[in-house]
Amino acid sequence: MKTIRITGRGQIRVTPDKTRILIALNDVCGEYAKALEKATEERQALQGVVKQFGFADGDLKTLNFNVDPEYEGYEENGIYKQRFKGYRYYHQLKLEFPSDNERLGKVLFALAKSGLKPEFHIGFFASDPESVRNTLLADAMTDAKDKALALTAAAGVSLGEIQSIDYAKADLNVSVNTMRMPMMAKGMAVEECCDSFDMNIQPDDIELTDTVTVIWEIA
Repeated sequence: MKTIRITGRGQIRVTPDKTRILIALNDVCGEYAKALEKATEERQALQGVVKQFGFADGDLKTLNFNVDPEYEGYEENGIYKQRFKGYRYYHQLKLEFPSDNERLGKVLFALAKSGLKPEFHIGFFASDPESVRNTLLADAMTDAKDKALALTAAAGVSLGEIQSIDYAKADLNVSVNTMRMPMMAKGMAVEECCDSFDMNIQPDDIELTDTVTVIWEIA
C-alpha cells in the first residue's frame, strides 16, 4: 500500500476574555505566631475589600502561602555575621473575573486605599482553552488535507482513506501578562475625588500554533 504523510499546521489568534490579578502580601514579624496572625488578618481584610465589587468568598483563592525565618547580614570587627530578623510570611492569591476595565480599576483603587500594601501582577487569558485547542486542531487538519490534495493532484494520484493521525498533545499557553505593580507596596498617591483608576487596557491577542501529522493511502 502506498501512502503519503503530511503535517498540517494550525494557527489562530484568540482574544483574552478574562482578567487575573495575582496579589502578593508579605511582611516580617518578630514571632512565628504573630506572622500567622497578621497574614490571616490581611487575608480577611483583602476579602472584605473585593466583596464590595461583587466577588464571593470563594473567588479569592490562595496559590502559595509560607512562613520562613529571615536573617540579615551585618559586619562586626571586620567579620561578616548574620542575625535573626524575624519570620517572613508570603501569601499569594489570585482573583479572576470576566475582563472589565472599570471593575479592574475600582478593585485596584480600593486596594490602594486599604493600607494592605500588596504587590500585583495583572494578566489576561482565554476562559475556554479546550475550545481553543479544538479550533486549532481543526485548522491543522484542514491544512493537512489541503496540502495532501494539492500534492496528490500534482502527482496524478488520488487520495484514499486516512491510515493514521499523529498528534502529541501539548499545553497551550492561553494567557498574557501585561502589568506588574510593585509600587503599591510603597503606597500610591490616591485622588480623593475619584473612586477608581482609569485602567484603559486592551491586551494583545494570543497567537497559537499546533501541528498534526496524517497518513493517507494513495492510489
